[in-house]
Amino acid sequence: MGDRHTRPREPILHVDMDAFYAAVEVRDDPRLRGRPLVVGGTGGRGVVASASYEARRYGVTSAMPVSQALRRCPSAVVVAPRFDIYREVSAALGDIFRSVTPLVEPLALDEAFLDVGGSVRLLGAPVEIAGLLRRRIADELGLPASVGVAPNKFLAKLCSRLAKPDGLLHLPAADVRTFLSDLPVAELWGVGERTAERLASAGLHRVGELRDVDERTLARLVGRAAAGNLHALAHGIDRRAVHSDVEAKGLSAEETFPDDLERREDLQRVLLDLCERLARRLRAGDLRARTVTLKVRDATFVTRTRSRTVAVPIAEAGQLYPIVTALLATAWAPGRPVRLLGVGATGLVDGEAGVQLDLLAPSRWGDAERVADRVRAQFGEAALTRGALLDRSAAANRSPSRDDLSRGSGDA
Repeated sequence: MGDRHTRPREPILHVDMDAFYAAVEVRDDPRLRGRPLVVGGTGGRGVVASASYEARRYGVTSAMPVSQALRRCPSAVVVAPRFDIYREVSAALGDIFRSVTPLVEPLALDEAFLDVGGSVRLLGAPVEIAGLLRRRIADELGLPASVGVAPNKFLAKLCSRLAKPDGLLHLPAADVRTFLSDLPVAELWGVGERTAERLASAGLHRVGELRDVDERTLARLVGRAAAGNLHALAHGIDRRAVHSDVEAKGLSAEETFPDDLERREDLQRVLLDLCERLARRLRAGDLRARTVTLKVRDATFVTRTRSRTVAVPIAEAGQLYPIVTALLATAWAPGRPVRLLGVGATGLVDGEAGVQLDLLAPSRWGDAERVADRVRAQFGEAALTRGALLDRSAAANRSPSRDDLSRGSGDA
């Protein structure tokens, strides 16, 4: 690009870390380099949080039970996840992003959109900025990253995926039509397996074929709303801006058990622990939640979720726990073995937003929880706990829990 005063035609970057959790583990333990690596639960009932590319060659994927991953790849090394380290690396990654543009929209711990249209005067063309980011991530964090450079979000994310692993793909605006024409329709956002089957039944297998169909005909196949979206994407159109003020969509805490739980009292004890952890994270972020979600996965891997939205946003375990125990009665039948429990908080607002005084709801428990936060911060997590949780199994005997921003991380 010759004129650095003109907004470039491809101002959007999508940066996606490659096998993020696994890459961090290899960085911190070089003995793992080149070996099939699985990051996940080590208690026999855990799931794969991330797999190195060496393990993926055997068909190992994220969210797969570790036991199944080991059957596919018996030589794989399994390590427990270290979410605190991943969050630290993610924070450093965000600092690098914001050093080149204030317009950064995180999608997960390991990926983000950047609008660098206002940075070209100082840093050069978008593709040069993408190269700069990859070098800095490698030099400062010791990790590989793939970057897509394109006219909009949809195309940038598509390019970053095609650039993997550890690559960079720049799509000039003039080449968009040709680039999209031969791609399978499944590459378009919103086209899942069932939608792809409907399109295929009409002879629409490639984006170019889909592009040639008028929107009214397309609506008869997939519905009016989906038709408008697919028609635009098939033409490479995506008008969404990069929003730097995107807040976390939600927080969650969940646990997979080494052995299935069947007794209600055991499930309630776990839920209390999860509510404690979730409440601490809400308070640490000065957040409150409007909606509370319970997740129950049984021994057959059937997952049920139940949610409740409250009038006044909450951030205390004493407020979360009665809600999730009530939801448990609608999501679980006594005697049904449970493999995983999770508690989530969405509809997050600032800690002071939407709070109203309730003369009938004493705040002493909230005050007690905040005092407990300070005690744990000074003396460690084991320094203070509820009596009901004293007989919980030691952490070392449990599958690693998952406490993450639920922004849709894919760890690609």
